[in-house]
Amino acid sequence: MGQYLMREKVLEGIRSFFKSQDFHEVETPLLVESPSTETYLEFFDTTLITASGTQKTGFLITSPEYAMKKLLVAGLGNIFQLGKSFRNREGLSSRHNPEFTILEWYRTPADYTHIMDDCEAMFAHLLSLTMGQPQTLKYQGTEYDMSRPWPRLSVAAAFEKFVGISSDQLLDRDQLAKVAEEKGYSVSEQTNWEELYHQLFLNEIEPHFSQLKHPIILYDYPTSQAALSKRKETDPRFAERFEFYIAGIEIGNAFSELADASEQEQRLRADLVVRKELGLKEYQLDEDFIEALKVGLPETGGIAVGVDRLIMLLADVPTIHDTMFFPVQDVFELPNRSE
Repeated sequence: MGQYLMREKVLEGIRSFFKSQDFHEVETPLLVESPSTETYLEFFDTTLITASGTQKTGFLITSPEYAMKKLLVAGLGNIFQLGKSFRNREGLSSRHNPEFTILEWYRTPADYTHIMDDCEAMFAHLLSLTMGQPQTLKYQGTEYDMSRPWPRLSVAAAFEKFVGISSDQLLDRDQLAKVAEEKGYSVSEQTNWEELYHQLFLNEIEPHFSQLKHPIILYDYPTSQAALSKRKETDPRFAERFEFYIAGIEIGNAFSELADASEQEQRLRADLVVRKELGLKEYQLDEDFIEALKVGLPETGGIAVGVDRLIMLLADVPTIHDTMFFPVQDVFELPNRSE
């Protein structure tokens, strides 16, 4: 029962931290007509039927990001949200549940470096609240040094350290293919840069993070992995995005938020084209989101954090399902947690 009570403590701690930072807590829709455009996610869809019989296709959100940015444009300032999001076809594992709790916050004026500081401060607050001290996490028999600042490593430096290639090689499809072949991976002429990147990252880099006895912030992703983050002014080949890992588990994904409406629209429409090519669900772009960006998004840093994974660490349990009162395999009587 302790891990379930830890959920309550963590949710209370998150709220108290952001209230102490003068953030407003907001609520945005779970059911929308135009969800985000990620090419690697599938959505839950349903039909909205009015009393007069009008029907509209609706989707459960994978993140409240678009709606929260509309509130930023409206001038609400620093905001955070604790709520549910949904992702289909991800399977079940120790770190995935189709319905999950997400924390998103946006600080303005700020960029991704301010969000790095927020992550460190929030985790110290949660450790103090739940463990009585802010600098040490004990998880599954290993002690982790949580003292600030957390070590930071660029994606390019990670590829150089663990794969043995330079930034120029990283961004070149043929060079990346050559390295992958040398390491024994199957590569064909049809294998694109993104597939090579993920193959090497997931197999050659990410496993090292589980061996670290401290958190790690991985920052400055290639622009093709920019999502909704802005390009670096000093090197536009990379974007101001970071993810942070604790005990080898990816906990959050953050950006210096892209405010250029034209560039954002181009990226999102390109994503929709790829979704169609992959045979994923089709829908219309959220035009209201683009119009909001045209009005003007203030300089903003933002992040999405997997709260169930956060609770898993603080409760010292091996799976997020052990932190949930009703994990999906119990609700739907599914046979196992690892399909």
